[in-house]
Amino acid sequence: MTIKSACGFDCYDACAIEASYEDGELKLQADNSHPYSNGALCRVVNQELLKATRITKPMIDGKEVSMSEALDEVARVLDSNSLLWRGSGNFGVMQQITDVLMSKLDGYTTKGTLCDGAGDAGVLEGRGINKTLSPQQIAKADVVVVWGRNITVTNSHLMPFIEGKELIVIDPIKIPIAKKANLHVQIKPRMDYYLAIMLARFVFMDGCEDNSWCEEFASEYEEFYEYTREHRIKAILEEMGIDLAIMGQMIEYIRDKKVVFLVGNGVQKYSIGSYVLHAIDSLGATLGLFGKEGCGVDFISNSKLGFDNPFDVKSKKVHKVNTPFSKHNTVLVQGGNPAESMPNSNKVRDELSKVSNLIYFGLYENETSRLSRIVIPAKNFLEKDDIRVSYGHGYVHKMNKVLECEFGISEYEFTKEIFARLKLDGLKSEDEYISHWLKQVKVEENTMLSPSYEEIPYQDGFGDDGDEFEFIDDFDDDFIDTKRFRKIRKKKHSDDERLWLITPKASNSINTQFNQHNKATLHPSLGYKQGDMIELSSEYGSAIFEVELSEDVRVDCVVVKANAKNVNVLTPDIVSEYGDGACYQEVKITHKKV
Repeated sequence: MTIKSACGFDCYDACAIEASYEDGELKLQADNSHPYSNGALCRVVNQELLKATRITKPMIDGKEVSMSEALDEVARVLDSNSLLWRGSGNFGVMQQITDVLMSKLDGYTTKGTLCDGAGDAGVLEGRGINKTLSPQQIAKADVVVVWGRNITVTNSHLMPFIEGKELIVIDPIKIPIAKKANLHVQIKPRMDYYLAIMLARFVFMDGCEDNSWCEEFASEYEEFYEYTREHRIKAILEEMGIDLAIMGQMIEYIRDKKVVFLVGNGVQKYSIGSYVLHAIDSLGATLGLFGKEGCGVDFISNSKLGFDNPFDVKSKKVHKVNTPFSKHNTVLVQGGNPAESMPNSNKVRDELSKVSNLIYFGLYENETSRLSRIVIPAKNFLEKDDIRVSYGHGYVHKMNKVLECEFGISEYEFTKEIFARLKLDGLKSEDEYISHWLKQVKVEENTMLSPSYEEIPYQDGFGDDGDEFEFIDDFDDDFIDTKRFRKIRKKKHSDDERLWLITPKASNSINTQFNQHNKATLHPSLGYKQGDMIELSSEYGSAIFEVELSEDVRVDCVVVKANAKNVNVLTPDIVSEYGDGACYQEVKITHKKV
């Protein structure tokens, strides 16, 4: 017997899965009947999901207890000052059911995001609404520009859709796809805004802007051209380390072509992240890339766009990026590991240690579970029913239960049990909630699609009412010592031996789930040897890593993947200017051998 389900991991691909048993052993494989499947599941699903050691016993104060006792204690300590901090360990919509519980308690939830908040804000500035560009439209492009997005790691099922395209990769690391590209622009970190503005200016200078499209959908394009002219070409190209020949090559590739920009989180992990996406979108609008077949700018889209979300309830809010945990006597951590995954983790761990009743509700032992007074084992996404929507495509999956779990509890069951103990009312049945989501989907050729799905988004304009695209017209950047590289460059940067910290995703983990390591990758010219131990430091803390050498990394960068233990000791807990996002890469690092 085969059961169809879907992967719940935080990933663009949101793969359809078929589960079956062979000789009593569970086998997972890709659902080849689904349009986005290319016959394979990722390394994490294949090698980690079913093998990882789980938390199987509820705990209170370090002692094993029954599930009933643990839930009794949770119900006793929850009150109106309680905080729910939820991670993205499972992306099923039913994970939000605990928001209903917090709303009933008049408790706190979080606002903002550790992921894409700044970039999403920039998209909304220009487009007014963040729609999904389908893989089928990407497949119709002539040229694909991969900008700060390591597709082979974070979005591998998209690879067949870009096969055979002319390919430009913009990334400070020579990622695997960059080695196959027609052109790799090894940009300096945090310069993506400037590159987008320079490209737009060269598009205008070269006369390859789409005037007819702009007249209809983005009529202020001439004002945008004037804005780009405020930026000094020579000074900016010098700062980026890019010469005119490279700019000319990029313009030649995108001139009069069907072009798709695939933009990743890497470009917006800064306080200026919203400006970066707005600038890239403005470049796309100049070229007339919206509302046309085989064209577009693809970022993380709004996965719940068009849905009536029954879990979108009112509650008091605190910020997710720099959460004041110690102000709450009770904190419920669900599906996350803030002690390791949040920026400025020394501060986070200190804050969590001051919480009287820290509750960890999750699958695996980690830094947060070890700090917790109460531990509740959860079910994984194969052990419960749910609905999977995606921020990488428009498909919707029913996540059917594949496995029984004798020790864990689902988020719905947890909420139901606490509702009963506290004599709260208003909770619907699990089937009612799931049916509510399913009734809203579109069904085409036996495939479920989001209610907001459009074959070619933005054909009728932008926002909810077909408005015009709004170009970027302002930018402030206090982190870099310059006055926007405009008119007169007041002083040249002093030489800086510190390194830009880059924190990309790893192929063998999902954030801090599963494998962790202690590797830092640097350019060989910095003088270290393979295997040296190195201390990396910022104003937020220091940590020791083992050196890996690679010429694929810029000499002014150090790469520590997001699943590295203690990497977030180094990262700042500042909030992006717009979008309430985390700014993991807005930091420069000192280094020394130990």
